Amino acid sequence: MKLIVKYTLLLTLAFSSLSFQQQPNFDPNAKVKAVFIYNFTRYFEWPVKMKTGNFIIQVIGSNINLNQELNKMASTKQVGNQKLEIKNSTALDPSIKPHIIFLLSDASDLLKDAISKYKGKGALIVTEKNGLAKSGSAINFVVADNKQRFEYSKNNAVRAGLKTSDELKNLAIAVD
Repeated sequence: MKLIVKYTLLLTLAFSSLSFQQQPNFDPNAKVKAVFIYNFTRYFEWPVKMKTGNFIIQVIGSNINLNQELNKMASTKQVGNQKLEIKNSTALDPSIKPHIIFLLSDASDLLKDAISKYKGKGALIVTEKNGLAKSGSAINFVVADNKQRFEYSKNNAVRAGLKTSDELKNLAIAVD
């Protein structure tokens, strides 16, 4: 009887861990991306009109792990004197005035719309799909040498209405 209980327990654990690993939208780099996103705030200067109210990071698409990490961060961190606020949505929302827009891979088809909507308005566009820094985002997450890294386009950041620090270029894979 003990042997049956043992095997049942082992099978249950095996299947539960398998289902955890195959959880939709599981992102093992979520915490790293959240830290990167928060640290990007140190390398950009937003327009004066965006220095009041909450500092809004809008995540478009689905990534449960990333949302959890960003919300944990928002409970304890600020950007300057602005409270950090995370907004999650599945589409561009005209009622949200974000400082950072993170288009997850499942929402990358919204890049052109985001670029035209926020051009010159001080919204940093971040993506995570190959080639998107060359297509208009200022920051694009990539994996290089088995490490989470990011591409950086200073030209796209300037077009977005942001002042940038040259130090960021030293940390990134520069695309221009």
